[in-house]
Amino acid sequence: MPASPDENATPAGGEEGGAVRRSGLRNPEAAVRGLGSGTLALEAIVLLLAIQPIKILGGHLSGWGIGLVISLAVVAAVLAGSMRRSWAWNAGTALQVVLLAGGFAHWSLAALGVIFGLAWAYATYVRKSILG
Repeated sequence: MPASPDENATPAGGEEGGAVRRSGLRNPEAAVRGLGSGTLALEAIVLLLAIQPIKILGGHLSGWGIGLVISLAVVAAVLAGSMRRSWAWNAGTALQVVLLAGGFAHWSLAALGVIFGLAWAYATYVRKSILG
């Protein structure tokens, strides 16, 4: 009787006899790219939707501040489509730092930087745990 896939699976504790630990995903690279792309796409949408509330609540966000928010949203959207590139994950991390530094323009950008920085940190953690 042939062995079931569970009998050949590597234990969760690590590698056994040189076997690679499997994630159970058919294409783990694509799954991780999808997670990164989804996070960045959501960030782009939230940034664009945040412009009007920032103007109403803050009042002091000038034209260059709005330009900064739009630029960050465009960069996030472009990075979401570039997740196949090797540099995209590092650029996504840099984007989170720039968004956090945008708190100097308005406090709500720092709040968004913290929220999406944590989401990006989780995405990179999942990437590392799945791909190794």
